[in-house]
Amino acid sequence: MISKNTICLWFDGTAAEAAQFYAATFPDSAVGTIHRAPGDYPDGRQGDVLMVEFTVMGIPCIGLNGGPAFKHSEAFSFQVATDDQAETDRLWHAIVGNGGQESECGWCKDKWGLSWQITPRALMAAIADPDRAAAKRAFEAMMQMGKIDIAAIEAARRG
Repeated sequence: MISKNTICLWFDGTAAEAAQFYAATFPDSAVGTIHRAPGDYPDGRQGDVLMVEFTVMGIPCIGLNGGPAFKHSEAFSFQVATDDQAETDRLWHAIVGNGGQESECGWCKDKWGLSWQITPRALMAAIADPDRAAAKRAFEAMMQMGKIDIAAIEAARRG
């Protein structure tokens, strides 16, 4: 059953592949119902996968195989709070190592062009530090990183 509020992500024929990757990579994620087109449409044929219901870390999503007209951009991203460096590394490498690409400040893109922020909770605590000088040092360290290095963030925070 479709949730009252669902994120719809546009794909070019690869919605099922993406949903399967997300379900295998992120906890509390699963592939649900796969809907096949009841007739031909501009970018597909009757019987093709039209939509895939899935969850990503408990968030309901639909992957729509709408064709090549629209691409993902950084204007939308999933932000994943990680608890330690091992989890940060695992998720980052899963996305980048599966045809994705690295970006800056904890951001990366998967091979379908969807943006992810792999954000350690330690980073958020550091940049929210009431000691504004410590927060600034942590923020400046983050600005130099691709994948977040928690030990480097904590060292910068301490000064």
